[in-house]
Amino acid sequence: MTIEYAIFGGGCFWCTEAVFKDVIGVESVESVYTGGRRPNPNYEQVCTGTTGHAEAIRVGFDPEKLTYGDLLDIHFVTHDPTQLNRQGNDVGTQYRSAIFPANEQQKAEAEAAILRAQHDHSDPIVTSIEPLGEVYVAEGYHQNYWDGAGQQNRYCMAVIPPKLQKLRKSFAQRTKSLQQ
Repeated sequence: MTIEYAIFGGGCFWCTEAVFKDVIGVESVESVYTGGRRPNPNYEQVCTGTTGHAEAIRVGFDPEKLTYGDLLDIHFVTHDPTQLNRQGNDVGTQYRSAIFPANEQQKAEAEAAILRAQHDHSDPIVTSIEPLGEVYVAEGYHQNYWDGAGQQNRYCMAVIPPKLQKLRKSFAQRTKSLQQ
């Protein structure tokens, strides 16, 4: 099996990670930092908004089961791409809506997905398409957060279930939890 990768920023990585882990064809999801200037940033540094990094996820997927375009469509449905440098109460450039394509084909697909998503929103899409630079895996306690500490975290309990509902409503056939 060949695994391809997609990298998206859409607010808190705990919340986006939980969504993509429930998608059929997704083999892995890692919380990462990317799009910034500081080498080897840590969570506290990224949270200041001064490193330029976004909290993002790196999604490993099986292209035989799921396309990059499918992942983009899921990305646009499960976060608000019209909010500049924020998602809900998370405010700052580190929470920006962004796509980090790995190649020109992914970039072209990202541009097409933004146009598709604009049809579903009355406000302009502000999602940026940024060059893929260095990707730094976030600290271990950020990985698989929803499956562990996240279900005890009030913030996550308020934000993640509505995102999962959007996923399940719009992409029921692609959702692991609905296929079991």
